[in-house]
Amino acid sequence: MSEPAAVARLAREVTSGLDAADLEDFYRDLHRHPELSFREHRTAARLAARLRAAGYEVTEGVGRTGVVGVLAHGDGPVVWLRGDMDALPVPEETGLAYASTVDGVMHACGHDLHVTWLVGAAEALAAARGRWSGTLVVVGQPAEEAGGGAAAMVADGVHERFPRPDVVFGQHVTPGLVGSYPHTPGLILSASDDVEVVVPGVGGHGSRPESTVDPVVAAAYVVTRLQTVVSREVAADEPVVLTVGRFHAGTKPNVIPAEARLSLNLRTRDTRARERVLAAVRRIVEGECRAAGCPAPPGFTVIPGCPATVNDAALDEEIAAVHRALFGPHTVIDFGRAMGSEDFSRLAPDGVPYDYWYVTSTPAGVWEAAPGEEPAEKIDRVPGNHSPLFAPDLSVVVPGVRTLVSAALSRLA
Repeated sequence: MSEPAAVARLAREVTSGLDAADLEDFYRDLHRHPELSFREHRTAARLAARLRAAGYEVTEGVGRTGVVGVLAHGDGPVVWLRGDMDALPVPEETGLAYASTVDGVMHACGHDLHVTWLVGAAEALAAARGRWSGTLVVVGQPAEEAGGGAAAMVADGVHERFPRPDVVFGQHVTPGLVGSYPHTPGLILSASDDVEVVVPGVGGHGSRPESTVDPVVAAAYVVTRLQTVVSREVAADEPVVLTVGRFHAGTKPNVIPAEARLSLNLRTRDTRARERVLAAVRRIVEGECRAAGCPAPPGFTVIPGCPATVNDAALDEEIAAVHRALFGPHTVIDFGRAMGSEDFSRLAPDGVPYDYWYVTSTPAGVWEAAPGEEPAEKIDRVPGNHSPLFAPDLSVVVPGVRTLVSAALSRLA
């Protein structure tokens, strides 16, 4: 690794010719045309076209809709830069002139900005290939929101078909006053699992409940009892979140249905806590179904989602130092560990270090108007990821390119 100041100086030179207006137009176009997980055909095509024009060898359709661009220039390490591409089933309420044109779908998590950063970094580094040596691999990942995009790319041979990385970098837009680049060494994001529960009953007419076994009542007891798992079965200093996000049963008010379905989401940071909570959930579901006299055992399916994201601590300190040198010593802060989850880490083969950081994006006017005096108060009062009002400030387009470029140059220069 070069000295942080030298890397920052080189990154400024490499990005000095960025066409901010072009990148902003590219971002607006992506924002107008959001695509859901594994449907990112237009987005992937736009990314692939820009990479080809910059001189990358491009492969499309990796992991269904993923894009991989490879630019080899001499001997040196292999650096992967990753950006996710999918949008969310969220109706947009921003009122932006470039708001989504797709009914009920929005880039509410900023992945349009991630693709824009990826394009800007890829083009800047390609144009400056005489300043570095090694191999740059640009990864446009599908379906991060569905939790299966990175796994799909791995299953499709992304680690075997393309140069194996020596390091993997990724970043995410986040709420917070524009101008900060939060880094957290070690564990930064939690693991996530979904649990699908089917409560079997005996259906019948709503006027004759005595002839039925009502799965709605049994499922309601399950939901209520699940609230005790975190509060009574997990140590107070062990961060765990258990959410019942969906409860579906029945078709008409006067019909007792034959089954009820629950969808749960679990966030944990520790493998032992995960297993303990899943065992408690299963015990409660089975116990309530027995108590209700359900005619068959309940359905219980665990759908593994994202592993915990654990930055290589030494690597994170190095990249944070580069970003301090690039943007100023007070711009790099530590948000701490979050209960959110990402599948980014699946793209790093076992033993390969990776680093993942944030770029804050709340416009100054929105931030100042938010209630509260301290940042910790304001952060929950401004539109954040997955909000229908989430609208990153366009001023972060160029800095977000520079964070990726400087990280890549820390290894390639």
